[in-house]
Amino acid sequence: MRPKKTPMRMCTGCGQMKPKKELVRVVRAPQKEGEQGQVPPPEISLDLTGKKPGRGAYLCRDAQCLQLARKARRLERAFSCKIPEEVYDRMEEEIRAAQEAAQPPQAPPEIVIEEEPLGKGGA
Repeated sequence: MRPKKTPMRMCTGCGQMKPKKELVRVVRAPQKEGEQGQVPPPEISLDLTGKKPGRGAYLCRDAQCLQLARKARRLERAFSCKIPEEVYDRMEEEIRAAQEAAQPPQAPPEIVIEEEPLGKGGA
């Protein structure tokens, strides 16, 4: 039996190819027409499950990659739309929260008590 292929995706920020499970998906939700035929601005959000409908792009689970993508406007290019700064700020907060939740809790520092050898005879 052949081993299962691991889907690989490219990080929009740093450009590295990584397994899909190591990346977080950024999604532009499908747009629907408003009441008067107007198209609302696109909704862009993080998709931690990878199941939301819409156009997707991938980022490392690192705030630095989001900063690189933001600076070079790579997500705007991938989604063919303007992304407001508030959306980037919200995504950065979500990535930082996901990073903190994924880190194992740190063990408390070990306390070592050294005993002094008892001297001969009584004082």
